[in-house]
Amino acid sequence: MTTFRPKYITFDCYGTLTNFQMAEAARDLYGVQLDEPRMAEFIKNFAAYRLDEIMGAWKPYAEVVHNSLERTCKRNGVTFRDEAAQMVYERVPTWGPHRDVPEGLARVAKEIPLVILSNAMNAQIMSNVEKLGAPFHAVYTAEQANAYKPRFQAFEYMFDMLGCGPEDVLHCSSSFRYDLMSAHDLGIKNKVWVNRGHEPANPYYGYVEIPHISGLPGVVGL
Repeated sequence: MTTFRPKYITFDCYGTLTNFQMAEAARDLYGVQLDEPRMAEFIKNFAAYRLDEIMGAWKPYAEVVHNSLERTCKRNGVTFRDEAAQMVYERVPTWGPHRDVPEGLARVAKEIPLVILSNAMNAQIMSNVEKLGAPFHAVYTAEQANAYKPRFQAFEYMFDMLGCGPEDVLHCSSSFRYDLMSAHDLGIKNKVWVNRGHEPANPYYGYVEIPHISGLPGVVGL
């Protein structure tokens, strides 16, 4: 793995590179109403419903946020308001990178083309990418692919657009459920798990673990 030089390093964006702040948004909305144990349960439910919402046919991410927040509120006995979901959705483009991201990305970008495959809308993603501090060869969205990860269709769209196969990329993500499980099933042998602490390790899926993006250059021998 340390000597593998991929044609492309492909990345998940939100959570892996961009500091994903859905939990903070939920706390801002409902933290006054819920004590800490109930708030933690609300955040867990919100994450689960977002995943459930993207498993079928593609729909705009505003609907994903709206539906998942509404379902979470119902489950937790909290009043749902449309404007709350809109607030959460509008926050997404304002999020910046994890602190470790710009320097690590800049080092590998000098040698290997970087690609993003994100569960994003076209109108949102570039605001986040511009904050990452490194040039990207391509940025692909769920809107373009007409499918969200972890569906294979999203990855297949990326391969088609790049004109390459699973053997040509190193895929980097902080999430097994959204990225690394599907990458494994599609035959992407070279994978990096960025351990951001929001999912447990799962060695079955075969990856190199790094705690932050500043460890990525060493994975590809830079």
